[in-house]
Amino acid sequence: MRINIWRMVKVALVERTAIEKWLNVVLEPEQVKDYCPNGLQVEGRTQIAKVLLGVTASQALVDEAARWGADMILVHHGWFWKNEPLTVTGQKYRRMKALMHHDINLFAYHLPLDIHAEYGNNATLAETLGLQVEARQTLMGVKDLLWYGRVAEPCQADVFARHIEKRLQRKPLLLGDSQKMVRSVAWCTGGAQSAIDDAIELGVDAFISGEASEQTYHAAMENDIVYYAAGHDATERYGVQALGAALAAEFGLETRFFDLGNPV
Repeated sequence: MRINIWRMVKVALVERTAIEKWLNVVLEPEQVKDYCPNGLQVEGRTQIAKVLLGVTASQALVDEAARWGADMILVHHGWFWKNEPLTVTGQKYRRMKALMHHDINLFAYHLPLDIHAEYGNNATLAETLGLQVEARQTLMGVKDLLWYGRVAEPCQADVFARHIEKRLQRKPLLLGDSQKMVRSVAWCTGGAQSAIDDAIELGVDAFISGEASEQTYHAAMENDIVYYAAGHDATERYGVQALGAALAAEFGLETRFFDLGNPV
């Protein structure tokens, strides 16, 4: 009889309550007024060994968690957003049914993961792009949501766009003067294109976020600022991975990041 030794020496299970407490101490979700609940959103099994990381708790991510045998999903974009329908039907029903059928926990941290000084999306985007952080400020009533500083080496806007593409593996949309010298930069990951107005007030050369709206073009052109729409998913991949690495180090959990390759 063949014995699977790996299963016999499987990493020790960790109580979900211990993981929940650690995450809440690190991220302090109670300090932020958000558009969704932060923390444990859907309860699954009480003991955890394998954690699947992702940007969004989509059907594909839930299915991958079930296939991999994950006990827990940890994401930036979870469920139960403000102003969405309260009924559990259609897409929401299918996702939740699959999650609960496999007894998988869903943890999600939105704004707390954007602003965290070490594991946050803004912090990890800065590290990924080599940006020098100088300060953080309140944006839309959220403390430390807008970051600003300098690029490692001043360069033309189109050159910095190629740097972003190389580091994020996604070509950004550049709005504004492609020949403008970029020295100072502000950034806020995800869907923060409206914060270009705050970046203009700061007087920086460029602003980086994930998406662009029609009016973003005019703001960039009329205010001598370069805007990079570097991808909502692409700018927010790194925070959950940094948090997952810290979680694995703290508890000895097995973690894995699942990249859906979202082009938005």
